[in-house]
Amino acid sequence: MIPLARPARRPPRRRRVGATVGAALLSLVLLLAPMTANAATTPAPTPTPTASAAVSEPGEVAFTLSPLGAGILRPGERLAVSVTLTNGTDAATPTVPVRLWLGGEAVRDRAALTAWLDGEGRLDGLEEVAATELEAVPAGGERTGGISVEADDPRLSGRAPGVYPLAASYDLDGETVTAVSVVVVPDDGAETTIGVVVPLTAPALSTGLLSATELAALTAPTGALTSQLDGVEGTPAILAVDPAIPAAIRALGSRAPASATQWLERLIALPNSRFALQYGDADVAVQLAAGLERPLRPLGLASFLTPQDFVPVAPTPGSTPTPADTPTPTPTATVVPGEPVIPDTDELLDIGGGRDAVFWPAPGTTSPASVAQLGGIEADGRSSLTMLPSTATTAGADGGTVPARGDADGAAVLVYDAAVSDALHEASLREEGSLRGAPLAAASAYLSFAAAETPGLPVMVTLDREAERSRVALRAVLTAAAQYPGATAVTLGALASSPAVPVTPLDGAPSAERVDAASALIADEDALGRFATILDQPSLLTGPERAEVLQLLSVGWVDQPDAAARAVQLHRGTTRTTLSSVELLPTSTINLFGSGAGLRFWVRNDLEWPVNLVLYATPGDLRLDVQRATPVVASPQSNTRVEVPVQARVGSGDVVIDLQLRSPASIAIGDSERVEVNVRAEWEGVGITALAVLVGGLFVLGVVRTVLKLRARRRGMSATP
Repeated sequence: MIPLARPARRPPRRRRVGATVGAALLSLVLLLAPMTANAATTPAPTPTPTASAAVSEPGEVAFTLSPLGAGILRPGERLAVSVTLTNGTDAATPTVPVRLWLGGEAVRDRAALTAWLDGEGRLDGLEEVAATELEAVPAGGERTGGISVEADDPRLSGRAPGVYPLAASYDLDGETVTAVSVVVVPDDGAETTIGVVVPLTAPALSTGLLSATELAALTAPTGALTSQLDGVEGTPAILAVDPAIPAAIRALGSRAPASATQWLERLIALPNSRFALQYGDADVAVQLAAGLERPLRPLGLASFLTPQDFVPVAPTPGSTPTPADTPTPTPTATVVPGEPVIPDTDELLDIGGGRDAVFWPAPGTTSPASVAQLGGIEADGRSSLTMLPSTATTAGADGGTVPARGDADGAAVLVYDAAVSDALHEASLREEGSLRGAPLAAASAYLSFAAAETPGLPVMVTLDREAERSRVALRAVLTAAAQYPGATAVTLGALASSPAVPVTPLDGAPSAERVDAASALIADEDALGRFATILDQPSLLTGPERAEVLQLLSVGWVDQPDAAARAVQLHRGTTRTTLSSVELLPTSTINLFGSGAGLRFWVRNDLEWPVNLVLYATPGDLRLDVQRATPVVASPQSNTRVEVPVQARVGSGDVVIDLQLRSPASIAIGDSERVEVNVRAEWEGVGITALAVLVGGLFVLGVVRTVLKLRARRRGMSATP
């Protein structure tokens, strides 16, 4: 498992309501409102159906009904379904007879469809069309059985196009347990266009780039990224690619795992329409809510690169170049043998083309103001596109259909059908094919209404972000969407150029916790940016910081609030450590004897690069003249001595000097320090005078002594006969 990987999300709770065996649940179910339907032609049970459940909670028995063929029932085809009993209890379930029920009247609209799938309808208007027996299921086990109705059955023939309610039930201990679904009889003459957006993302990270170890695991044959690519390959899906993934692979150069390099080559070679998500799939809505004018972009990834990894290696004659032989991406500059060819940021982030400035905020986090703010951004002469769920608009708030291309008071938006998208996403999380049919049938039903309600206009759907998704389930979902009767898959460009309909975004906002975290991260980054002016290349600090901030703002953290909070706190602690890594060390009281000297101070630099500083010294008394600004180049990971020239003026006493390190851009670095200097300037004159007097006295004494000796010698000579 990759570190910090977010767990696979369970299907939405409303799709996981377990059908438990107990009188209390039966009483609750019977209180739900009935769904309008005509009387059945044969007696039908009256209990309210429960929604199909794919996952049984401990102590529950889940009963699921899954139509085959994504719920599509064409004229002349037989109706085939599977029923699955998942036993989450500690006791085996008995063998039970299962009956299949089909409605004679089509569901009238999307609201009625939602009510039926949520278990809010009744079986009064349904007819029993088939039955089977489901054998006993041991504790913790699962059993699936099939039921079919032949094509020539009169209860299937002559049905008009529409969405028909479907249910399966069994009786146990006097209680009827029911699971619901639908079948769709398509309109052969109806045509629609559909764009399906699939994200290619990695698990949520707190580091700026995926490591070689993480990439090797994610791009292994069973890795999450490999599964995602396998699932979309050969489909018309529109790819939403996190550019941090190709950047991580390219940043390793010749050290990139072979599986990762092959994965990137496959991605670039795909013909699919695509666009780049924000770096790290950062949530644009939370950035705007934190006060930014526009979403953040990477500042540079040079600090992640090792030059030795980008030295081209000439292939041996007759050999095929390997990833180590050819840098990725292929450089456009002249290659000098033996010299590294370093890719720039744009080359690292390249996803293989695609449209720029397409924003996909986390669902429910946008507002009219943020949509307008994003809509004002342009790239390559084209306006940006903001993706919104239909439920985030006034027209789709109650479940209504909204065409793909919208205009929100001048801001270009792409609206994806929330109901279809939720159902497809849920299906993509089901490992077992027998359980996948229920959400696929729901998606077909919602898509049927969407196509009928938007004639001539495209429909857009998405699969939400998911780091761990089965390639089989993903491909099955994309295939079902592409093969919907009368549907034609379209590209992102076709969606963007389709006629725009007016839409009004609803008020939404990211959680207060995420906004506070984003505000704190952005403030810390600003502080680090000012601090980085001490470096010859500020991007050595600001590049990794921006990359990590964007990763921490990833949509992937939304479902992990506790883990996200811990990751943010850890990152902020690291940033504070960096900001305190360069400082002026405290200095004890200094005694200054004489009128001129140099005061010595020490600068600590824990960074791995030399830093450029200026030490500003401000005396608090005119008795001491100090050099106000002293340039300093502090060596990496060491303490560097700084000598500040001073000149004492007339008088003695205690003088306080205020010291502050600043960058060449005059940014304060570290806390200011204050040092006391004991000035004894007159001692120099006194000492010189005393020394002069002493030397003069000794000289006079020597002269006197010499004269006395000469006189004594003369007296001695004159006394001699």
